[in-house]
Amino acid sequence: MKGDFNTAIVDDAAHRPWPMPKRPWVMTQTWNDLLFAHWPVEPALLRPRVPAVFELERFDGAAWIGVVPFHMTNVAPRGVPALPWTSAFPELNVRTYVRVDDRPGVYFFSLDAGSALAVQAARMLFNLPYHSASMTVAHANGGIEYQSRRTSAPTVELRTTYAPIGDAFFAAEGSREYFLTERYCLYHVDPLGRPSRLEVHHAPWALQPAQAEIEINTMTAPLRIPLSDAPLLHFSKRQDVVAWLPRAIRT
Repeated sequence: MKGDFNTAIVDDAAHRPWPMPKRPWVMTQTWNDLLFAHWPVEPALLRPRVPAVFELERFDGAAWIGVVPFHMTNVAPRGVPALPWTSAFPELNVRTYVRVDDRPGVYFFSLDAGSALAVQAARMLFNLPYHSASMTVAHANGGIEYQSRRTSAPTVELRTTYAPIGDAFFAAEGSREYFLTERYCLYHVDPLGRPSRLEVHHAPWALQPAQAEIEINTMTAPLRIPLSDAPLLHFSKRQDVVAWLPRAIRT
């Protein structure tokens, strides 16, 4: 253990769809109290918004948009202790699912964070579309009250209360839940315009059915893609994660 981070996860890789990178991982993160809210979307609406080099993945004929609020702890370089004022903050992702060759991954349309330092570092080092936001996360009545408003675009906002409502389970390979969650890399275009892959490792997702009251959700407004009122919802209490530096990929 490193603090409350479970470093033993790196010794359990049998569940991965491909081997872990042989080079050393460089960062720890713990993702807490996640809500996976997913909507099926016509692939033709997403295709122009994802770099052509990345194959847009579908399940049951649909592409999928995920809006994923959570809060981070243990965000630190390898060998460096996590510090409360820099290593813990809320984050909110808007994502879809792509692949390159035989490796499915995540493509982020946006990542909002409650840490200006994290936003600056991620933009500079990884060319990821991070945005500063005013964010609050509170535990209340057995659930999570979550609010986020983007600093540079206050109309891009999420206000929701969510909670698990069932027993935890592990998604079966080939299921919709597996497709939406069991991904071990993200794809982006680096500052030189090259497609890149950033690999991560974690244990299989322990998912629970969830309920959510979504008061405001304009997170996809910049994409000009409306979402229905009935997302597919899952909750996960915690996931310890290690990450590697991104590498350019040949396509």
